[in-house]
Amino acid sequence: MKVTNDSVRAQGRREQILRSAERCFRDFGFHAASISKISKAAGMSSGHIYHYFDNKEAIIAAIVMRDLETRLALTEALRAKSGQPEALKQHIADALVRQLDTGLAALKVEILAEAGRNPGVAKIVRDADLASRLAFSKAIREIRRAAGFQDDPRELDGMVEFLAALFGGLTLRIIGNPALEPDLLVSSAQRIVEQALFRSGTMTADGPM
Repeated sequence: MKVTNDSVRAQGRREQILRSAERCFRDFGFHAASISKISKAAGMSSGHIYHYFDNKEAIIAAIVMRDLETRLALTEALRAKSGQPEALKQHIADALVRQLDTGLAALKVEILAEAGRNPGVAKIVRDADLASRLAFSKAIREIRRAAGFQDDPRELDGMVEFLAALFGGLTLRIIGNPALEPDLLVSSAQRIVEQALFRSGTMTADGPM
């Protein structure tokens, strides 16, 4: 498909709106972050905002989908490193550090809070979580098999949920305790992730790597 100047410009405008909306959601909360405030932050009219997004819920959907794309890319990179223990460890550390971004944390908490009140936003968040979880489960299964483990599907599901909770919990900790030492937290979390990936479950005849 040929990329035109108009499509590039439109994509740039969408990104400008999304970045401004993210900032407003963090600073004011979802309900107080009006389209008027978002348009002011973006440096464009409210009508221009509505040209790209029908409402704030549509903006949230775009933000969630963009985050999902990032998570899927990180998960695919994780899967591609199956059978490469040192590369896997570094990728895990990098992914853990990403969870300690205070701006990202504040935005995710605001979106989750709105999901608890708004069925439309809840569906957006849950659909994205399902897609992310399925991709993550596939990556973990391949990593475990490369390490010589054969897992019961239910046990694998439990492992995926545990690791998802661990990563999500880091996001909350940076809000609850902004003075925490990231290096120590990441180091401890990394050991837990590696323990889950490489040192539990049923081993195949070939054993671990």
